[in-house]
Amino acid sequence: MGGFLPGRVRQGGVGVGRDSEAGSGSGKVAILRFVPVSSRAAMINVTIANFEAEVIEASMHTPVLVDFWAPWCGPCKVIGPLLEKVEAEYAGRFKLVKIDSDQEQQLAAAFGIRSIPTCVLLMNGQPVDGFMGALPEGQIKAFLDKHLPAANELEAQAEEAEALEALAEGDTGAALEKLQHAVQADPENDDARFDLVKLLLELGLDDDAKVAFAPVIAKASGVRRLDSLQRWMSARDAQDGVVDPDARVADLQGRIAANKRDFEARFALAQLLFAFGQWTAAMDELLEILMRDKAWNDDLARRTYIAILDVIEPPKPKVAEGQVPPEDPTVATYRRRLSSVVLS
Repeated sequence: MGGFLPGRVRQGGVGVGRDSEAGSGSGKVAILRFVPVSSRAAMINVTIANFEAEVIEASMHTPVLVDFWAPWCGPCKVIGPLLEKVEAEYAGRFKLVKIDSDQEQQLAAAFGIRSIPTCVLLMNGQPVDGFMGALPEGQIKAFLDKHLPAANELEAQAEEAEALEALAEGDTGAALEKLQHAVQADPENDDARFDLVKLLLELGLDDDAKVAFAPVIAKASGVRRLDSLQRWMSARDAQDGVVDPDARVADLQGRIAANKRDFEARFALAQLLFAFGQWTAAMDELLEILMRDKAWNDDLARRTYIAILDVIEPPKPKVAEGQVPPEDPTVATYRRRLSSVVLS
């Protein structure tokens, strides 16, 4: 059944997350990107044979509500149709499955089920909350709303995923449209906004990028990837007065040759290279600063270096459950170099 049970499911009650109590709790569980489930013709009855696939693996993408019931249980016959009705209304925000506690006593024991009906909500392979008894529809919805992503959040996540697929296929127009839709659907989705602003900058649409970035500018300093975008835009803005980039590079290289500790010149060169997409060359100059003065100018070199890593890191490829996606070789190499210098 996987390794999720120890420490999470206890005898004598519903297993819940660290910050929740069964049937109560105030905050939503942190989530990443849940994929809405499509409508089904029939309810899924879970057994020990399909528990891993239908509950554990499914909950890695979509919240799964497990209804423990039995054919002889009167209250189970009351709440069962209500749960199915709510699942249909929530249109893919969660997946409902049923476990016959008489037939699947091993599963019931693992969850510490002592009375039925009992419902347990799982996310990312872990039970996070639950309730016992035939709650009315309003209380069921209130329970779910504490934890489930809102419909607009799911819409934004789906649009962003489709945008990344379009980018992988080279269709920047479709990707741009989908990212714009994602940000409109969920303005709080910083990942979608990051991808949108990044794409606009890559297309040379700096003014549009600044408009898209404006709603989050106040919090950018506290969100690393947003801060990275802001540093990239600042590097591009710093080149507004540069008429001949090649001549500017030659001038800065001359200053550095005359004085290897001319950090202002090195940083100006790194910013120019950053602005024009010469990623590794820019990081090489920043490393030269860090090797000589790790804390130069309030950690400016290191923060700019990290910004470049954030900008160039591609989306993680999809891999099989339990596998770690490979890291981009350039990002991996330059991360190691930064660690080596900073920790030396």
